[in-house]
Amino acid sequence: MLDSKKVKLGIAPIAWTNDDLPDLGKENTFEQCVSEMALAGFTGSEVGNKYPKNVEELKKALELRGIKICNAWFSTFLTTKPYEETEREFIKHITFLKEMGATVVGVSEQGHSIQGTDLAVFDNKYILNDEEWDMLCKGLNKLGKVASDIGITLTFHHHMGTSVQFLSEIDRLMEGTDERYVNLLFDSGHLSYCGEDPLEVARKYKDRIKHVHLKDIRREVVDSVKENKESFLTGVRKGTFTVPGDGYIDFEPIFKVFEESNYEGWMVVEAEQDPSIANPLEYAIKARKYIKEKAGI
Repeated sequence: MLDSKKVKLGIAPIAWTNDDLPDLGKENTFEQCVSEMALAGFTGSEVGNKYPKNVEELKKALELRGIKICNAWFSTFLTTKPYEETEREFIKHITFLKEMGATVVGVSEQGHSIQGTDLAVFDNKYILNDEEWDMLCKGLNKLGKVASDIGITLTFHHHMGTSVQFLSEIDRLMEGTDERYVNLLFDSGHLSYCGEDPLEVARKYKDRIKHVHLKDIRREVVDSVKENKESFLTGVRKGTFTVPGDGYIDFEPIFKVFEESNYEGWMVVEAEQDPSIANPLEYAIKARKYIKEKAGI
């Protein structure tokens, strides 16, 4: 079982309001979102677009509910834009996270990404060339050093529809970056979605995984997205993702790997669904009960 003194549980606001598909959960307020997070038994949150931008206002709202900010997504464009543009925005982003008391930032390379487009997610993924791999790895090392200097750990988020999706691409990224500055954000759902084994990845990179997204998939929906050549976001609308314990993935051996590696940090339930179909509070409670049963925290 995991150690509750070392491992903290958070949940992402994307179950309440979807930043990529604003019509999903447009009726749900920030206050409802964080109140229901707390009610379901979570103590951490990532950052959504409806969250107050003012640090003191956000801190007050979260402290009332016993919630802390643990991470916030950051899009890099290291393969398509000058490095300086990404670094400038990155510094603003991690400064905000530092002020909120977070110690981790989740970075995803969005150069050439198709995750937000209408393109078929299984058929149109971009493959980086050697020059682009060099740009990506060198850029991440630089950003990781910038983050490290202020006490923030950079974790890289492999993601469907991006240039780092498959295990072979994760391998190349890990091999090409400095472990002092670049670590891995492990996402069970995205690994299973593209056909990789999340247990294998957990075992292989247990020493460089510094942030965890607990996401389950509905295999029949994934198969439908692939067969019908649909986009990533179409899959979200159809219910590709769900919370741990409600889908395809067996999390018990994955939790065991993190127990054996003495993982310390946040584990975050992240399952974007249509909240009018999958009530966010109901699914948050379902996830919390499952994690308690299987991980002991």
